[in-house]
Amino acid sequence: MAAKVTIKKCKFKGLNAVELTTPQLKLVGITAFGPRIGFFGKPGDDNLLYWVPKKNARNAKGREVWNLHGGHRTWMAGIGADECEMTYNADNKPATLEVRKNGFRMTGAYDPENATIRGIDVTVKNNNSLLVDSFVMNKGDMLLGAAMWALTCSLPNDTTQYVIPIGDGSTWQSATMVLFNQWAGHGQKSFADDQYVAGKDAVVITPKGLENKRMIQSEAGIIAMTDPTRDITFAKKMDYRLGGKYPLNTNIAAYVGPKNFMVEMETMGEESTLKPGQELHHVETWTLTKAMKQLTGKAAIDLFK
Repeated sequence: MAAKVTIKKCKFKGLNAVELTTPQLKLVGITAFGPRIGFFGKPGDDNLLYWVPKKNARNAKGREVWNLHGGHRTWMAGIGADECEMTYNADNKPATLEVRKNGFRMTGAYDPENATIRGIDVTVKNNNSLLVDSFVMNKGDMLLGAAMWALTCSLPNDTTQYVIPIGDGSTWQSATMVLFNQWAGHGQKSFADDQYVAGKDAVVITPKGLENKRMIQSEAGIIAMTDPTRDITFAKKMDYRLGGKYPLNTNIAAYVGPKNFMVEMETMGEESTLKPGQELHHVETWTLTKAMKQLTGKAAIDLFK
């Protein structure tokens, strides 16, 4: 049965936006700047995303160069420098909107510093899942080396946990995890952190309000947020290519903010070189369902079967 989809332009907390709904989910794209996704959840329920515009800014050389706002965004990372200055470029300027029968496309502003345009394309897959495509276009006449990230600022409750499947089920399983002590003045200044626990087939994250992050290799390409209090699971999945060139050999990252103000669910694409006129796409599948009964990698993978 085809999904029942409604798409309309709207205002979201006073900002130009577009609203997409099915019987099982609601998503709001922000075009006033970004592009961003400002809301995701069940119709009529609370937002699963952290969304507080203009509260958390990044300052450099005495001026504000970027504002978090929250929600979901797409970043273009430099090869070998995953959070370089160009990551933030053109991210807070207005975006344009194209609406289709089963989705919409938000295209950001032209960035003259690296001759790129970034955007987010959303397509309904069924009533409880979407395809969210983060893309960048090389609009210059030179080569562009880049990788795409898709970052989602989720809003945890006291009972919220996160699951990232690891391993491949073989008799020679392994997984990479990158530990952080501190970065750009952030972090708790320690590699030790019991918020992130590697189990039999998954890393389970229990946010305790200590600022830290981990980068993890997940061949399943999944990170799932689950909350028994709200009886909901929000999971997103990317296609991982074994042998691909990913940042520090990882394709998933999870950041716990101070006092649990948010938990950032990140997926990271392969490093690529774009010729003039070429595009780089990083596609996630988003799904919304009931709370997971087991915090295992298998249970997270089964969400997408």
